[in-house]
Amino acid sequence: MSQREWVAAAIRKIEADFNRSADTHLIPMPLPGYPGIDVYLKDESSHPTGSLKHRLARSLFLYALANGWLHEGSTVVEASSGSTAVSEAYFARLLGLPFIAVIPASTSPEKIAAIEFQGGRCHLVESACSLNAESERVARETGGHFMDQFTYAERATDWRANNNIAEAIFKQMAQEPHPVPAWIVCGPGTGGTSATLGRYVRYRRHATRVLCADPEDSVFFDYYRGAREGRGDPGLSLPRGSRIEGIGRPRVEASFIPSCVDAMVKVPDALSLAAMRHVSAVLGRRVGGSTGTNFVGVLRAAQAMHEAGQGGSIVTILCDSGDRYAHSYYNPDWYRRHGIEVEQADRAIAAAVAGEPLPLEACGEL
Repeated sequence: MSQREWVAAAIRKIEADFNRSADTHLIPMPLPGYPGIDVYLKDESSHPTGSLKHRLARSLFLYALANGWLHEGSTVVEASSGSTAVSEAYFARLLGLPFIAVIPASTSPEKIAAIEFQGGRCHLVESACSLNAESERVARETGGHFMDQFTYAERATDWRANNNIAEAIFKQMAQEPHPVPAWIVCGPGTGGTSATLGRYVRYRRHATRVLCADPEDSVFFDYYRGAREGRGDPGLSLPRGSRIEGIGRPRVEASFIPSCVDAMVKVPDALSLAAMRHVSAVLGRRVGGSTGTNFVGVLRAAQAMHEAGQGGSIVTILCDSGDRYAHSYYNPDWYRRHGIEVEQADRAIAAAVAGEPLPLEACGEL
């Protein structure tokens, strides 16, 4: 089989896998303190690999195949906090390719088990700041291809159509009381989702604005604020990675496009995790920490709409299941080890759901 024939067969397998999958659900979420504002969660945990990153992994594989970067027998290497690696391991196995995930040593055991279940191998590093450099080294040594989600996420996804997450949201909102959301809220990980959302709403000429909720240990908020003031510093960095797995980065990534985002808020980890517990209690099932960060962003957007006398809808993303975090976010000992306060944060989220202001550092027009 020639290289072109192998690529064609590989793309056919990925497209067939896509055709076997239904779209993810859009779930109404009550927000008692804000009558006239409807909230919805786009439940990405129902993908075959259990997270929003399933969409990204599919796009990255198709992008790499179309560019001629993957060949029969290629070793696929990725830098990931876990969920992207789970999804890429799935697609690598679908194509019969070996897969190596370069992940932080702090990654949840549940995610490591999920990567290995999909046939991947985990290469652990102590510092999240060294993921990319180590991935490049592993790719060189194995003669493989480094997928590099943090560079290619924003360009691998077709933001105009192709059933991307933005198009799916608007289709599912069509019969709702407020079909065009006032806000769509997401957390920046690679920046690919915020870029897709921001580009799509502009391309379709919707009035929807995009709000990014950035976790505590991440440079995206400061980079965004600087970019709006004409002094964005792409060299910003932090000595450690985010405790909210899947979002936040210790350095500015190429896929984060500040101009695709209308506003940002900075969310303390204690509030992210309190919001995670609230959403889990309302839904009757565990969600991950990044969903909590997103929900804090929803509360801030609802507060701004209420103050402006506006009604409408807000959509955010349920990124993954909380079952992957039994050892951490759902383990009281983890909170004690990390010095994260629980009771006061729970009270703050309960008050915010009831309509009390939630003071957060914000940038952009909310």
